[in-house]
Amino acid sequence: MARELYTARLARKDCISESAQCFHFEFVLDGMERFQFAAGQFISAVAQDQNGKLQTRAYSLASAANGNRFDLCVNRVEEGFFSNHLADLPDMPVGATIQIHGPHGHFVLHEPVTDSILVATGTGVAPMRGYAQWLFPAEGQDRSQGRDIWLVYGTRYETDLYYRAEFEALAARKPNFHYLPTLSRGSEDWTGLRGYVQDHVARIVEERAARLGLPLPVPAVDPATPPAELRFGIHAYICGLNNMVSGVRERLTAFGWNRKQIVFERYD
Repeated sequence: MARELYTARLARKDCISESAQCFHFEFVLDGMERFQFAAGQFISAVAQDQNGKLQTRAYSLASAANGNRFDLCVNRVEEGFFSNHLADLPDMPVGATIQIHGPHGHFVLHEPVTDSILVATGTGVAPMRGYAQWLFPAEGQDRSQGRDIWLVYGTRYETDLYYRAEFEALAARKPNFHYLPTLSRGSEDWTGLRGYVQDHVARIVEERAARLGLPLPVPAVDPATPPAELRFGIHAYICGLNNMVSGVRERLTAFGWNRKQIVFERYD
């Protein structure tokens, strides 16, 4: 069955990292009053390549639902048709349109909201930006319910920390939002965290358990408990390349975490 296609008009395009050739896009669906989606979902963009072949690419939504608008965060990829189609000015100036369908996907926050560790590398930060906007809207009710929300964001260089100013401003405004960028190849001037995200995730889990007087590893869940009755005080949401996702999952399962506490999406 054919999916319904929508026309999305490009309203804004910014290069947010010259070194990584990462672009932030803002689109408007002029024919719709609201484009409803859950933070963390994705859309599929559709276009014909130079040979007339229909190409489809999935992109995580880099925003929370906001009327008839949505944002994307896309790295330009060498010889990649769709990322270049979006990023290159002759193909995609402001005002140009693309066809999309969606929203799709189940990489969404569990409710009720719990303490949550958001873990991302590269453009895996896109759905995390959507989560942050939904949990802590600039206007309206805070949906975090006072839960601790950690964003552990790993990349190589300081210039590749996408949306850094936004996350720093949010952390300054909301004491229960903790922004933890970490660099694997940071310069000597970098005074923040270094190393891989899984090590910093492990530290968060250990410090939280010590503060709350909780045992580690966590006692195993009774296998007779129906899935609908499982309740956890903390979840992890992981988005990035497979090696990172696997590394974080392994560290968390070593703490006795149940697989239903670990929600992930990988894009390689």
